[in-house]
Amino acid sequence: MAQAAHKDRTLIAAIGDEDTITGLLLAGIGDIDSHQRPNFLVVDAKTTQTTIYEAFTSFTQRKDIAIVLINQHIANDIRVVLDAYSAAFPTVLEIPSKEHPYDPSKDSVLKRVQLLFGD
Repeated sequence: MAQAAHKDRTLIAAIGDEDTITGLLLAGIGDIDSHQRPNFLVVDAKTTQTTIYEAFTSFTQRKDIAIVLINQHIANDIRVVLDAYSAAFPTVLEIPSKEHPYDPSKDSVLKRVQLLFGD
């Protein structure tokens, strides 16, 4: 029964800088649904924190998205929201970017896993 609830989650959504999103789109993750909503957001210096938050909220509420990828340096802008997010689907994964290396100490999912295993 649980598998049936998630069988329609076939997309990967992404929130990232231009290089990251370009690479992901070239890999084939791009999609625009029937409501003309893309499954990605390109974040640049002019993108507001509110826009990032709204995209994250939209992606996590969609029933066709299985995974949300977000550049870690952008995730830091909405860290409170990410830390509070606890749903299994869509899964949220923080990824590095070309200009910003991955910092495991800031990753919300990794922190939860470490708490679970007592690390």
